[in-house]
Amino acid sequence: MQVHSFLKRSTLSLFAVASLIACSDQKTEAKSASTEDSTPKEHQVFPHKMPSEKPDMPLSAAAERMFNYPTPRVQDNELFSQFKYTELKGFDYNNGDGTVSRRDPSRPILVDGKYYLYYTKRDTKVPPIGWDRANEATDEIPSTDWDLCDIWYATSEDGTTWKEEGIAVGRPEKPKAGWRSVATPDILIWKGKYYLYYQAFNEPSGLRGDWCPVSVSYADSPSGPWTHGGDSVIPFGKKGEWDQDATHDPQPIVYKGKIHLYYKAAYNKWPDIRDKYAVGHGLAIATDPLGPFEKHPLNPVMTSGHETTYFPFKEGVATLAIKDGNERYTMQYAKDGVNFEIASVVSLAPTAAAPFAADAFTDSGDGRGVSWGLCHFTNASNTPKKGYSILARFDCDLSLDVDDPSYKKTGVWHKPEVYFAQAPKQNKNPEGR
Repeated sequence: MQVHSFLKRSTLSLFAVASLIACSDQKTEAKSASTEDSTPKEHQVFPHKMPSEKPDMPLSAAAERMFNYPTPRVQDNELFSQFKYTELKGFDYNNGDGTVSRRDPSRPILVDGKYYLYYTKRDTKVPPIGWDRANEATDEIPSTDWDLCDIWYATSEDGTTWKEEGIAVGRPEKPKAGWRSVATPDILIWKGKYYLYYQAFNEPSGLRGDWCPVSVSYADSPSGPWTHGGDSVIPFGKKGEWDQDATHDPQPIVYKGKIHLYYKAAYNKWPDIRDKYAVGHGLAIATDPLGPFEKHPLNPVMTSGHETTYFPFKEGVATLAIKDGNERYTMQYAKDGVNFEIASVVSLAPTAAAPFAADAFTDSGDGRGVSWGLCHFTNASNTPKKGYSILARFDCDLSLDVDDPSYKKTGVWHKPEVYFAQAPKQNKNPEGR
């Protein structure tokens, strides 16, 4: 019994000692850990030399976004450019009296060493009276600049001096689609044939907005003759859908073996709302230029930009968004041609830009970008009641095969008069507001 009691007491004592040692070790470890945690880590500062990849360190939201663009430095970004403009030769505008107008050019195409261009031409007895007076329009009085128009074409050897060749697609007889006006063309080359897509109006623009579908004509030669191929190739959306009233500005490219036809629709607008409009771009896909075209389920694929300006770039598609939307004046890019992200912010971008894209229809999977194209200016007249538009050329560096630093400058300086011309009317009073 005494031996057993002694062993029991000894075991308890040893357990107590072990427990004290363990507690002591735990306190030591905790103290050590506490001391270690309280030691401030070395603060990391953004480096002076621009990293090519996002550094592994805490960053502000703005610094994080730098690495979401194609390059963190805009001057190195292949999808950033300034734009420079050249007046075209060869087009007459009847001394600017508003009766002759050219606008909405197609992308130029190069065939046998010659550029071909298609565009909206209005040649009327009087200038437009305005969309708000559309009910006063007649067979000789246009409501808007794109009313009572035909699609003309011109050729050039250098992209600056053009020879107007004549009508490509004219207005058909009433009541065929487009009897009132055909406008806003763009071109597709597919399996050796040429296809013109355009808007076909059956009423003066402004009565219900720009209520018109897309038609198509085709030819064996870029000079024609053109054969009517179909109407409403991009059908309107159902009532209540964003594109229920319009499918405008059709622009095709060949991508992933299919025809990708981008188009525009203004919504939240007509007929009861006229001052709160929004603009979206849709995508319709087909394997035959005459259709049927299937609308992409994620439409609208773009929610900024007034006209459609799309071209193959690398393995995806690039687009220029101007004028409308929260992301106006941006270049955007989508690897899949659908989900576009901002690639750069631009300034003085061309209106209704139609860039020459040599690989627009080759489906190479390696789009090389663009360096020039055509556009229009809608404010060519100094007299509002004699409004008309003119075509112009723009040059840029949005090309993987061009390296011109002059287009990568981030500052464009204008004389103060350019800015003062934009002053609101109330500020033209010398006493101020």
